[in-house]
Amino acid sequence: MSREKSVLIPETLFSDLVKHHLLDMEGLDTRIKSGLKAKLDRHEEHRLYSEYKMSSEPEKKEEARKRYLDKKGVPEEFQW
Repeated sequence: MSREKSVLIPETLFSDLVKHHLLDMEGLDTRIKSGLKAKLDRHEEHRLYSEYKMSSEPEKKEEARKRYLDKKGVPEEFQW
């Protein structure tokens, strides 16, 4: 059985989630959505970078590298 991985989030996002879900505070939706989207983007970037560095298949490695650089916003003329 595999162990579930943990995900670290900023303390402010954690605090907003607690306030919203446990204390029923309103008006935090936008900040929570923005914080979760930023975390999801960083998670995806990390996954693509890891796939690029660890893949043993050159085609998958190159595809992950291109997707990572695109996600980071590196213009194609600056990609090696």
